[in-house]
Parts: sequence; structure tokens; C-alpha cells
Amino acid sequence: MKNLIKLTDLSADDIFDIFCLADDIRLGKHSGTLSGKCIVMFFPKSSIRTRLSFEKGIHLLGGQSVLFPPEALDKKEDIKDVCGYLCNWADMIIVRHKDINIIEKMAEYSSVPVINAMTDVNHPCEILSDMYALSKMRGNFAKDKFLFCGKRGNIGLAWKEASEVIGFELAQCCAKGYEMEGVVSYNDIRTAAIGKDIICTDSLPADALDDFKDCRVTSEIMKMANEGAVLNPCPPFYRGEEVSDEVIGSPYFVGYEFKKHLLYVQQAIMVYCLT
Repeated sequence: MKNLIKLTDLSADDIFDIFCLADDIRLGKHSGTLSGKCIVMFFPKSSIRTRLSFEKGIHLLGGQSVLFPPEALDKKEDIKDVCGYLCNWADMIIVRHKDINIIEKMAEYSSVPVINAMTDVNHPCEILSDMYALSKMRGNFAKDKFLFCGKRGNIGLAWKEASEVIGFELAQCCAKGYEMEGVVSYNDIRTAAIGKDIICTDSLPADALDDFKDCRVTSEIMKMANEGAVLNPCPPFYRGEEVSDEVIGSPYFVGYEFKKHLLYVQQAIMVYCLT
């Protein structure tokens, strides 16, 4: 039994093992892995892609999902006691909650695997899926140079976790005051994009839009990156804010099908954590 709370809990070999499992699942293997098993999920109403791909993935692996809102974990009852009862019936717990400390406590007190489906400081399943998708497009993506455009937040910090495990080069483009510690940062997208292969973005809060006016990704900016560079905006993205409308319609955009791998990777994560 294993948990997935942070990407830095994994080794590079672990990540590629998950990728191999995803390849097998795409070929129809592991279809009964969750047969007879109950997967308890804590998700907010606003979750679309992550929740749908997990629920469908559980169904396709033969399991049953039971959904609760994350607020159910914010009650007065101690997390240790919640988990003590929950593990009588749950075979796995998948949690999307703002506070990673809640998920870490659940992992500490649970006798079944716990998977972090997103917090305010990271988003491991999403970034594993993106790396898997990139491996199908780019070959050895570990040699690519990545640029993250956005503030210090869960997506940027998850890319930082990934860079620490896989070893690819990561830089950040952001307004002053929004930097991630330990990452080379730029305040001008025209400088930041030079020499990059993968440009990733995250959506911005309304009060930061003006601060980030020099960090927007356009087709003109993508032309400054390395030949064959791709744009991977984290959904939900907002045209005219962190990315231009026209760059989403350009060949630089990885496309909506890029995220179809989320289903296979999240299934692979569940299989990995159970074995």
C-alpha cells in the first residue's frame, strides 16, 4: 500500500512505473483491479476534469465511488477518528482539499491508500498526467527546458516538485513578489521564453492581472522559444489573461486531447497505490 501526497514522495523510477501502468491500462489491462472495492472521494462541486476522470476511472477498473464534499472533513471530529471509522468500509481515499495538512493527517491515520487530488500548494495527479502526455509528444521530456508562467501557487509548486524528482530545468515568469523559492525567475516573458521547450501557465486572480501584464503568452512569444516548443496551459485558462485568444487556436497549444491522459494516469495511480 502506498499514498500519493506529493510528487517528491516518489522517485523518478516510481513515476515511470506509473507511466508503464498507464500504458498497460490503455491496452485494457488491470480492468478488474478495483472489483468489489469502495473508493471514497472528497471533492468540491466546482471540480470538473479531476473528479470526472477519477470517477470514470474507478468505474472502468470495476470499483464503486462514494462522494462527499471536502467540507465534511472540516467538522469538529478529529481526523484520526474520521479515518478510524472510514477505513472499515473504504479501500482507498481520494481527497481534494485546500489544506494539505488535512490530507497528510488522513494518510497518517488511514490503513488504506490516500491520494491527493489537489491542495492549495500542489496538484500531483494533474502534473503526472501532463508529464505522461508530454512523454508521448516529446520523447525524453526530462531534457526539455520548462517555463512556468504564473504566481506561486499549487500548479507552479507542483511543477517545481516534478523538476526536483525528474531533473528537468524549470524557470518561472511572474511579476515581482510572486516568485517561487529556489526557481530562476523572470519578470518579462520576452526574456523568459528564449531557449524554452515547454511553456506552462496557470490562471491568475483578478487582483493580479495588471501585475502580470508583461507575462502573457501569445503566438509571438511562442516564436521566441525553441523550435517545436509547446504551450501547456493548466485549465481552467482564461483567454486574454494569462494566454491570448489566438495562441489557444495556434499549433503551439497542446490541445484538449492532451488531457485525455488524465483518465489513464489517475487509474495508474490508483493501481500503483494498491500494489
